[in-house]
Amino acid sequence: MIIGAVARQIDSNRIEQHQIEQHQETLTVLQANSTEPLRECVRKALKDYLQSLDGHEVNDLHKMVMSEVEFPVLETLLDYTQGNQTQAARLLGMSRSTLRKKMAHYGIRQDA
Repeated sequence: MIIGAVARQIDSNRIEQHQIEQHQETLTVLQANSTEPLRECVRKALKDYLQSLDGHEVNDLHKMVMSEVEFPVLETLLDYTQGNQTQAARLLGMSRSTLRKKMAHYGIRQDA
């Protein structure tokens, strides 16, 4: 029984990852427009994404959206601080160790 449950969880994770990859292109349209707040850009992108599903089910939308937003935030702040992780972590309101974990998760070079 346990093996079956683990296998189902692995399959579920693979499906979720496939859905994330499949719709990643749609979410990358989250670009800030200088004349409208970021939240409106996110709202429009999310509405477009949901319409593009065309009836297909999506799982863990929160995780997918957060990863799409978090990655460019980390990259941009590290670039802004010229790779100074302590300063970037302070700007983000998190510890340096948390920033480093997130960098590792997204494959952002630690020496960048």
